[in-house]
Amino acid sequence: MQRVSPTSTIWRTIVSKARKNVFFINDPFAARSFSAVPVVAAAKKLHQPEIPSDFQKWGSVGFCRTSKFASGFNPLQPKPLDSIVDVHRLKDRYPEDIASVWDDYHIGRGHIGATMKAKLYHLLEHRASECRYFVIPLWRGSGYTTMFVQVQTPHMIFTGLEDYKARGTQAAPYFTLTFYTEFAESKDLVLIRGDVVFTSKLTDPEAKWLLETAQSFYLNDARYKLVERFNRQTHDFEFKDVLQVLDMPIL
Repeated sequence: MQRVSPTSTIWRTIVSKARKNVFFINDPFAARSFSAVPVVAAAKKLHQPEIPSDFQKWGSVGFCRTSKFASGFNPLQPKPLDSIVDVHRLKDRYPEDIASVWDDYHIGRGHIGATMKAKLYHLLEHRASECRYFVIPLWRGSGYTTMFVQVQTPHMIFTGLEDYKARGTQAAPYFTLTFYTEFAESKDLVLIRGDVVFTSKLTDPEAKWLLETAQSFYLNDARYKLVERFNRQTHDFEFKDVLQVLDMPIL
């Protein structure tokens, strides 16, 4: 478990490091989720576009639900929305029905399913373009583990702060989110899919809490000021302010 640093030096170092070592590149596979597939199967798909090198860093640690680093998997395999649900059949359904189908699909499947209004997604997208990084404490019993968050819509990645400090872009993601915008214009609805990468490090309930909490920091005006401070006035950022907002004790 971690304690609050008495100075802001650590945050300046982390933000500076993050800006130099971005998890993502400009993603040509927008609005997609990812899964790992065996190398043998991938060999049959050589005609598909090459996956950018930055994604291979994540593929090398196995982008799948497992309790340890995976081996024998190829770089990340893009997973379009129509491979998860029948997009054509949903086009004529009401937004409430689509949200219900999406939620039901993810029940008991080891993933997190959620939805949000398109207007809120666009606000998150705008704010994340200006303030990409943040830190969120995850309470566990008698203390907390700090998660490092990076947003580059339509993706959001969570990893342990200590892992990121030690490994940079080679740090394994604990939890990933993908925002699907196929119904944003026609239904005012954005679908969200979360994947817990390492179940030994993060439970599904914890992942759901992180999803909701991360959204609150980008969508709530008062909380977003802390995100701005972390990215723009790092020397003024105090981690204890985040703890207080989340009603967590300062250890």
